[in-house]
Amino acid sequence: MRFTRALKTVAIGFALTASVPAFAQGGGRGQAEEMKKAETAAKAQKNLETLGTSVTPQLPPATVPADPQNIWDLDLSSGGRVRIQLRPDIAPGHVERIKELTRHGFYNGLKFHRVIPGFMAQGGDPKGDGTGGSTLPDLKAEFNPMPHLRGTVSMARAQSEDSANSQFFIVLLPRMQLDKKYTVFGRVIEGMQYVDAIAAGEPPANPTVILQASIESGGKPPVTAAPQPAAAAPSIVDTPAPARKPAPKAAATKKPAARK
Repeated sequence: MRFTRALKTVAIGFALTASVPAFAQGGGRGQAEEMKKAETAAKAQKNLETLGTSVTPQLPPATVPADPQNIWDLDLSSGGRVRIQLRPDIAPGHVERIKELTRHGFYNGLKFHRVIPGFMAQGGDPKGDGTGGSTLPDLKAEFNPMPHLRGTVSMARAQSEDSANSQFFIVLLPRMQLDKKYTVFGRVIEGMQYVDAIAAGEPPANPTVILQASIESGGKPPVTAAPQPAAAAPSIVDTPAPARKPAPKAAATKKPAARK
């Protein structure tokens, strides 16, 4: 009897001893595999997030809050004031150039010398023929993702990408083929009807004139008549940039290239 009980005790102990390692080993493999899968998935997710961050461009906002320090006012002889929201967040160098020239009165009295209906109106040339500019150095291009929509204000340039100086153009109808080829630095937010009224021609027979250009934070009231010429023009305006060879007529109708 005792012998039988002893055998049973040994058998039960054997079964327990044999089953525990088998369970533990099987559970260990399963847990290890699950942990490995979870680790792999976490790494994949992290890599995906990193990859997404590196290849997805961060587009600038389509509009920004109106700031008087970044609103360029153009009082035109075509009837009124055009308010342009400048965008230093996408083209800081070009915006600073516009502000600097404006502070010196550079744009006052200049004509829109090239205006193509359904395309754009171009101005900012002291010579009035598309070959002039300021005495400041040409600007390095700041091409950005902003599209050339109606009212977009972009910098004109010659063949070189880094040749923008003082000339600009206002888009009359969307021209997406200009995107990332010219530096967009602002957009009309008020007074587009006065842009539409700019006299057309290359050059126009009776060109529209910028009576006054100002930064809105300066508080200058609109003007409706051409200002009297100053006794001594600032040096920034005094000597225009060297003339450049004009582009052929056919090329001029395709893109707003200035200062050829």
